[in-house]
Amino acid sequence: MTKEFAGKHVVVMGGSRGIGRSIALGFAAGGAAVSICARTPGPLEATRREIEAHGVTAHAAALDLAQAEAIQAYVPQAVAALGGLDILVNNASGFGHSDDEAGWEASLGIDMMAVVRGSHAAIPHLKPGSSIVNISSISGLRASARSAPYGAVKAAVMHYTASQAKMLARQGIRVNCVAPGSIEFPGGTWEERRTSNPDLYNSTLATIPFGRMGRPEEIAQVVLFLASDKASWVTGQSIVVDGGQLVGP
Repeated sequence: MTKEFAGKHVVVMGGSRGIGRSIALGFAAGGAAVSICARTPGPLEATRREIEAHGVTAHAAALDLAQAEAIQAYVPQAVAALGGLDILVNNASGFGHSDDEAGWEASLGIDMMAVVRGSHAAIPHLKPGSSIVNISSISGLRASARSAPYGAVKAAVMHYTASQAKMLARQGIRVNCVAPGSIEFPGGTWEERRTSNPDLYNSTLATIPFGRMGRPEEIAQVVLFLASDKASWVTGQSIVVDGGQLVGP
């Protein structure tokens, strides 16, 4: 991979594992200085060391992304540690599935409001040519009896992405969204369901024409494209990356 992100400064909200980790490592491999945040210190520090191994500046902070004050404090710290900010990736998720107060609080507090708060904190530091990429889900594109709050909020993230793009265009800031399908990785939801709920795992697998779950790096590559100069005329878009899961086998 060429160092197309050399001299760039990237913040990945929710960057310690899975998709967020792959995004952070992709930018680091491209030469960018990267800051990540998440709740759990152990995986966060492990990923920070992986970023640093690419020979770039690596910064990490443990925080609860449901807390507005934590985000407001973190973003300026990350900007100071990196020496600037060119790209923001809003990846964090509370995975609120149950249609009750707890499920809605988890989804709204992190999947939605962390995107809003992270963007608000970052925008004053972004210059013309900068980019925001939000991570949604194909769950936002179809009804679900199993995870109504998660799907509804992910749909809102796609709508907000388009609104952000319109609001920030005059400042020269592009905003796009990636909507992944089912992604499997160590310690992730689908790895756990492979054994805890094999019926759900296998029925979901059967909807994917390629016959396998996606990999985090396959999402990361699309995020990197949208944040790169190759996508300089792309804004306000939500790109589905699901191996054809929405269209079926």
